[in-house]
Amino acid sequence: MRMLSASNGPMPTAQPTRWNRAFSRALAVIGVFALLSVGLAIALAQVSGNRGIAPTASSSDIDVRGIEVDVKGDTGEEARQEAWKRAQRLAWEKVNGPSVSDSQLNAMVSAIVIERERIGPKRYIATLGVIFDRQRAGRYLGGQAQKRSSAPMLVMPVSVSGGAYTVFEVRNPWQRAWAEYNPGTSRIDYVRPSGAGGDSLLLNYGQVSRRSRAWWRAVLDQYTAADVLVPVAKLEHQYPGGPIEGTFIARYGPDSTYLDGFSLMAENSRELPAMLSQAVERFDDIFEQALVDGKLRPDPTLRLGGSGQVDPALQRLIEIGRAIRAREAAVAAQAANPGAETTTPTDTPTPEAAVVNSFVVQFATPDAASFDAAIGAVRGAARCARHSRDQHSDRRYVGDAS
Repeated sequence: MRMLSASNGPMPTAQPTRWNRAFSRALAVIGVFALLSVGLAIALAQVSGNRGIAPTASSSDIDVRGIEVDVKGDTGEEARQEAWKRAQRLAWEKVNGPSVSDSQLNAMVSAIVIERERIGPKRYIATLGVIFDRQRAGRYLGGQAQKRSSAPMLVMPVSVSGGAYTVFEVRNPWQRAWAEYNPGTSRIDYVRPSGAGGDSLLLNYGQVSRRSRAWWRAVLDQYTAADVLVPVAKLEHQYPGGPIEGTFIARYGPDSTYLDGFSLMAENSRELPAMLSQAVERFDDIFEQALVDGKLRPDPTLRLGGSGQVDPALQRLIEIGRAIRAREAAVAAQAANPGAETTTPTDTPTPEAAVVNSFVVQFATPDAASFDAAIGAVRGAARCARHSRDQHSDRRYVGDAS
């Protein structure tokens, strides 16, 4: 019988089998699918959910808000009817309408909007809005409805509350105020996104701080807008359930250019929607005044011509920048290699352009011999003048060289 002796060397390691390799590939594929699923879930979470407020009251009718009435009557219903009539008259005066009868005024009113109301046994207190039909009221308002309007402007309402800057990421009162605003009487052509779907990803506060014209052109093309308006509302709660101080700043354009600002105060959370509605109207006045002053014009750097050429003013700035960079590069190259020969441009005298003067000389001669003599005298005078001018030029160049 032969005995087998064990070797004193290390035991050989087992080679991975085909099954182990297949199992490793399967784990890798499962891991990749898991990562893709997580990324897809995150993307869906950012665009899904309870987001977006569709713009309402986007008709072209004339909407007048914030009409306060306080009327007493024999009954609450009688006081309300009288208050509504008074609100119509006050709203008509607010749009600078001419004097009309009650029946004519009532025919132009298409709706009464109740913002707030309190009805008592013999008293009616409310804040109302009156909507006039533009087709009927336009003939009384004359050319007011024919004023020049702005280019389409994308609205990105920025809300600052509790240290958070939001646009369409979550629903907020500032977004709702702009969605419920009726721009029928405004000269600004507002483009108001709903904030649903991909709006929350594309139109966020990070986009407001971007300066890339290429990126802004891509965003504005999505909404068929020429430029962007950024109304900022910073809300500070003094204490829970207490007053709310609002600081509002109007900006526009990709460079976030400042236009104007103001402050408002709400007594409590119930008064906040009314304060924000008033702020939206103030913003509209600011933007209209900027349009009148010529400030609210689309940025020329956001436009490309039909031939794909950049605006001439921008092209000139680009050329100036390139020339400055080339000069700085030449100076840096000269400083890095001081031994190199450099050619210094010298000022060489440039001869002045010759001035040609024409003179008409008329003379009377009795015969042909006198005519020839007069012609010779004129030619001699011209040669003398030319010779004198050449000698004067030579003396000037000699003096400059010395």
